Amino acid sequence: MGTTVTVKGQVTLPKKVRDAAGIKPGDKVEIRNTASGGIYIGKKESEGEYLKKLQAIAKRHPIRGSTDDIMRELRGKPEDDYRK
Repeated sequence: MGTTVTVKGQVTLPKKVRDAAGIKPGDKVEIRNTASGGIYIGKKESEGEYLKKLQAIAKRHPIRGSTDDIMRELRGKPEDDYRK
């Protein structure tokens, strides 16, 4: 699915894309570049809505244990690095 950039730098988002993202006339959108060179376009959310989403994710995936426990799980025991 493609679109053309106008002389003013404007693009029209296809209806399928707007519908999938829940973007309606008058909505604010957020546009930013990605590390891979792509572009992200999404419906701009208020800070309250963003915070609610973060809290829902945190509830589904709680952090258990201390930072040391997490690092040990990810990296193994530090003393194992020196055993040969």
